[in-house]
Amino acid sequence: MTTEADIVSVEPIIGMEIHVQLCTRTKLFTGAPSTASAEFDEAEPNTLTDPLVLALPGTLPVMNRAAVELSVLVGLAMGCDIATRATWDRKSYFYPDLPKAYQISQYDRPLCGTGTIEVPAMDEAGFVDLDAPITRVRITRAHLEEDAGKLVHDAGSKASLVDLNRAGTPLLEIVTEPDLRTSEEALALARYLRTLCLSVRATLGVMQRGHMRFE
Repeated sequence: MTTEADIVSVEPIIGMEIHVQLCTRTKLFTGAPSTASAEFDEAEPNTLTDPLVLALPGTLPVMNRAAVELSVLVGLAMGCDIATRATWDRKSYFYPDLPKAYQISQYDRPLCGTGTIEVPAMDEAGFVDLDAPITRVRITRAHLEEDAGKLVHDAGSKASLVDLNRAGTPLLEIVTEPDLRTSEEALALARYLRTLCLSVRATLGVMQRGHMRFE
C-alpha cells in the first residue's frame, strides 16, 4: 500500500524539448514567406503558401541558409558540438496541416550535438537568485525541422479549418537530458533559453504567437 511518506519521497526527473521558431524571412525549404518573421506575422490565413508548401507534384525543397546559420548560433551559445556534416530524415505525419504527409526533420546527424548550459535559479519575481545554486543541464542535441500548419476548430462547427501559413516554418528543436528535479528548475531553464535565443536574434520570442514552445 502506498503511504504519504512514499509519495513525499518521490523525486521528479525532468527532461525538456523546446521548439524555437527561427525568425527567417522565408520558410525552411522554400521561398514562401514565414510567419516567424515580424514582416508577415499578421498575414491572413493560407496566404503564405506556394506549390511546395501545398505539396504539389514535382516541387523540390531548397535549403534556407539563414535557418542553418541561426541554428548554429544557438548551438554555439549552448556549447554544442557543431556537425561538419548533417543529414535529413522524413518523419511520417498523417495530418492535413502538413499536406505532403511527412515532416523533414533530423535525428541521427543533427546540426548541433551534445552541449551543456548552466542555468541560474530564479526568484518568484523572475529575477536571477544569486544565492541559489546553478543547475547544470546537458543538451542532447538541437536539430532543425519544419513546422506544421494549424488546425482551427471553431465552436459550434462540424468542420475543422486548415491554415497552412505556419507549415514549413524553420523550427529548431532543443532536447535536454533529464537533469531537472523541480518545476522551478524547468521554469528557470525555459526563461534562460528564451533569453539565449533572443540574444543571438534567432527568434522573436513572442510566447503568445508560439515562437517558442516547451514540453
